Amino acid sequence: MDPETGIYKNHVKKESWRTILTLAYQSLGVVYGDLSTSPLYVYKSTFAEDIEHSETNEEIFGVLSFVFWTLTLVPLLKYVFIVLKADDNGEGGTFALYSLLCRHARVSSLPNCQLADEELSDYKKENTGSSLQSSFGTRLKSTLERHRVLQRFLLVLALIGTCMVIGDGVLTPSISVFSAVSGLEFPMSEKHHKYVEVPIACIILIVLFALQHYGTHRVGFLFAPIVLTWLLCISAIGLYNILHFNPSVYKALSPHYMYKFLKKTQKGGWMSLGGILLCITGSEAMFADLGHFSQLSIKIAFTSLVYPALVLAYMGQAAYISSHHTVGSNPKIGFYVSVPEKLRWPVLVIAVLAAIVGSQAIITGTFSIIKQCSSLDCFPRVKIVHTSSKIHGQIYIPEINWILMVLCLAVTIGFRDTKRMGNASGFAVISVMLVTTCLMSLVIVLCWQQSVFVAICFVIFFGTIEALYFSASLVKFTEGAWVPVALALSFFIVMYVWHYGSIKRYEFELQNKVSINWLLSLGPSLGIVRVRGIGLIHTDLVSGIPAIFSHFVTNLPAFHQVLVFLCIKSVPVPHVRPEERFLVGRIGPKEYRLYRCIVRYGYRDVHKDDMEFENDLMCSIAEFIRSGSPESNVTSEDLGKEDDKMTVVGTRSTHADGIQMSEHSTEMNESVQREIRSPPPTQRRKKVRFIVPESPKINMGTREELQELMEAREAGIAYILGNTYMNAKKGSSWMRRFAIDYGYEFLRRNSRTSSYALSVPHASTLEVGMIYHV
Repeated sequence: MDPETGIYKNHVKKESWRTILTLAYQSLGVVYGDLSTSPLYVYKSTFAEDIEHSETNEEIFGVLSFVFWTLTLVPLLKYVFIVLKADDNGEGGTFALYSLLCRHARVSSLPNCQLADEELSDYKKENTGSSLQSSFGTRLKSTLERHRVLQRFLLVLALIGTCMVIGDGVLTPSISVFSAVSGLEFPMSEKHHKYVEVPIACIILIVLFALQHYGTHRVGFLFAPIVLTWLLCISAIGLYNILHFNPSVYKALSPHYMYKFLKKTQKGGWMSLGGILLCITGSEAMFADLGHFSQLSIKIAFTSLVYPALVLAYMGQAAYISSHHTVGSNPKIGFYVSVPEKLRWPVLVIAVLAAIVGSQAIITGTFSIIKQCSSLDCFPRVKIVHTSSKIHGQIYIPEINWILMVLCLAVTIGFRDTKRMGNASGFAVISVMLVTTCLMSLVIVLCWQQSVFVAICFVIFFGTIEALYFSASLVKFTEGAWVPVALALSFFIVMYVWHYGSIKRYEFELQNKVSINWLLSLGPSLGIVRVRGIGLIHTDLVSGIPAIFSHFVTNLPAFHQVLVFLCIKSVPVPHVRPEERFLVGRIGPKEYRLYRCIVRYGYRDVHKDDMEFENDLMCSIAEFIRSGSPESNVTSEDLGKEDDKMTVVGTRSTHADGIQMSEHSTEMNESVQREIRSPPPTQRRKKVRFIVPESPKINMGTREELQELMEAREAGIAYILGNTYMNAKKGSSWMRRFAIDYGYEFLRRNSRTSSYALSVPHASTLEVGMIYHV
């Protein structure tokens, strides 16, 4: 079965309760690894410097009250009951929200969008009403579509959130592993354990990143049991501490203790919110990893297990600390001090394993985000390795993996304590949540078609909570919070410069495309010798002839008998269904043998290898020819109508009753199907046959066209790629010159080429360079 087809069957198929509960169990290891390990460092980071534990217990009870209500309002209320509903055809995350907005208002940053894209099944909008319910929503949509500045601001906002998630991919493994290893401080003296923690944490991180290329499918089945064991462990220890040390600790869940805490600690209590904030680190993963599970499964896992286990764990630590004032120094306030001494070693082992699982989840999520950005021309092309042929979405990016490893080691060695790591991680987490809140307010108005009052209430309620934590984190800028800012800024510059350069390159190619009338005036031979074979001319244009083609026609003595202008583009949906993958049309009359083929992928789609892609492409063109679509006598006046002349064709797996291609010499049953065979070749090469259905009948002209296409396929396929070298025009601003001449060119030279993105063999590639001044 085609793996692509299976993706959509899973979405359409109604899930049984057994499937939902299985997904809920599996989500523990993928979604909740980071969130479930937060008890390792929350109290330790909170009491690190700004506040001290006193005999009155007002501090510890106030912190517990803040932790409880933060867990209740943000992960439970905001994400589980509201944000999870804003999925993009089952996908979640910052780019899913941006994609939703792009489809409900024309604010997409992709330059080669077509009206035909809006006919995609997954592109269509699920309206909750017949029209926008408020004049404000209509005005907001119109304003966003009119002003390029607002569209760029929306893109920048989405990129900031994405960059902060990538920065969190550096900080989460560092703080999780380091906090888990910090349990070694008890069996050894303080003078020695600081020389052991950092090396062991670094070794674990190196091994973790070194094993990424094997993928998680080999050990993924262990992730959920590890996190489940960890959650049961911390909840059992928490319950023991509550019953044994302070059964009345439940009174601290009252919001009144938050008021008493801030009244007593004042500025110190406000600054300590940066540590309390860490209790919700990993909450964004519930939304970001939505594509691997379902809304209901994630909700069940959180409400029935993760949330109660975390509340019991924090209450248990608070109960222990409230009864142990003689512990004295603040550094002893932490997770392991509340663990019974006989259980510390087993708990240490489980904690390290849970930290590794949580780190693995955020690393895999970072790979996925980078792939999405690259698909939408917001990140340079990188090598993407699919580590599993059966499980969709498991990828490995070597360049990003080693960059993350170096940065994780630098953070671990540079900070060497959970306080500054916590400040850094907290700032990254709350920044992503603020971006999600802003984008969600637009989704509420434009996509859900609710009144602006609902959106304002959402922003004010959750924005106020997050702004409070953001301000507390911002105060710690010089004490570690600068790290996510520096990381996010670095990635943002790379992403925005690449996107800006890609847009300028496309705009130049669009403005300088060759007139189709000029091409048609050359005649069917194009003024050159047409030799056997297929030439695939890769272009980003969805209409018109790229300027690079005129160089071939005027400088080469011969060209292929069949020419296909191939455009591989991404659309703002997570997946494009296989039956809607190709848009095929003609350029000029039949005898020119010029075709245009647009291949559409979603930002989460898996690109096929070169052979499978070539076969799908040839079958789609053959199916287009068989369908008897009218030839296109395109003139310059109706270039804009070229979309209307293109036909949607699916992959081979979606039209089993259509044309199939065979490269084997096995005989078929003539009574069922007819074969179009190529004549005996003069030299030994693989035979190609189109297997045409018996009905409907095809005329002689169509048969000849299919025969010629088959002979050309048998002769071979050549990929013609144009490499664009851009320079800023004279008189351009220094910022534009720097972005184009240095930034974009540096990224282009050090990223993967277009031939790699197409999985093209080097022997079949012809690359031609052009210098543009933009």
